[in-house]
Amino acid sequence: MATSKITRRRGHIAQILIYLGKLFRMFLFQSDWKVLPMAAIIAGLVSFAVGSNLYKTMEGTLMGAFALSCVCVWNGFFNSIQVICRERAIVKREHRSGLHISAYVAAHMIYQAVLCLLQAIITIIVSSNLGVRMPEKSLITPSPLLDFGITLFLITYCADMLALLISSFSKTTTAAMTIMPFLLIVELLFSGSFFNLPQEAMPLTNLTATKWGLTAMCAQGDYNSLPMISIWNSAFKMKDIEIEGEKPIFEIMHYIETNNMRDDILLETAHYNQKSEFAHDPSVMYRCWGWLIFWTIVYVAIAVLILEFIDKDKR
Repeated sequence: MATSKITRRRGHIAQILIYLGKLFRMFLFQSDWKVLPMAAIIAGLVSFAVGSNLYKTMEGTLMGAFALSCVCVWNGFFNSIQVICRERAIVKREHRSGLHISAYVAAHMIYQAVLCLLQAIITIIVSSNLGVRMPEKSLITPSPLLDFGITLFLITYCADMLALLISSFSKTTTAAMTIMPFLLIVELLFSGSFFNLPQEAMPLTNLTATKWGLTAMCAQGDYNSLPMISIWNSAFKMKDIEIEGEKPIFEIMHYIETNNMRDDILLETAHYNQKSEFAHDPSVMYRCWGWLIFWTIVYVAIAVLILEFIDKDKR
C-alpha cells in the first residue's frame, strides 16, 4: 500500500477501507485463503477421532467440546500470528506518514472476523457431515445451531486477536511462530475441566479461550443430564475376575442388563459427577460469551497501544 495514498486520505474510515482492500487482495492472490481448507481438514480429523460421542455421554461431550475448542484456537492462531510482524517495516513507515494505528488494527479485526466466521461455518458443516451430533437445545437464540456457531466463532476470534497481539510485538515471523506453540500448550493445559489442575492454578483457566468455549458447549449440550459410561466400562473389563470360583462382577452386570437397569445405573453414576459450571442455563452461556468478548477487547487494546509506539522501535 503506497504511503502517498494513505496520507491523501487521512480519515479513519478511509484508511480502514484501504487496508481492508489490501487484506482481501492478499487473501485472493497471496494464498491467505489456505486457512479455510486447513480448517476443514482439522475439523475432519478431530470429528473422526472424538466426535462420535459428543452430546451422547458425559465423557464424550467433555472430550468433544475440548477438541472443538482446540480446533477453534488452532484456526485463530494461524489466521493472524504473522500478519503484522511480516510487514512491521511498512507499518512503521506509514505510521510516520499519517497512518492511524486504530484504523489499521480495525481493518485487521474486520478481515479476521470474516475469516473466523467462515471457519466456524466450515467446522459445523464438516463435523455434521462426519456424523458429529449437534446440540438439540438452544439457550440464547431460537436456533441451537446458531448458539453453537456463535460459540465457535467467539473462541476462534478470541484466539485470533491473541495471535494478532503476539504479532504486534514480535520482531520477526520466526519469533511469532516460536511463541505460538507455547500459547497452544497453555490453552490446552488450562482449559479448566479436561485436565486435573492444582486448585491454586484454577484461576489461570479464566485467561484461556478453551475454558470458556468448552464450558459454553457443555452447558448447551446439557452435560449434567447425560449418562456417564466410564465406570460401567471399567467394571465390564473386570467382569471375568474370579473370587473363590465365582464371578461376582459378571453376575451383577448380567442381572442389571437382564432387568433393563443399565441406563438407570449410568444416569445414577452421572448424578454424582455433575458439574455446576456446566449447568444448562442461559446465564452460563452469557458468562462464557462475555469472557470471550472481554479478552478479545483486551488483546486488541494492548495491540493498538503497542503499535502506537512503533516509531520508537529501533528493531
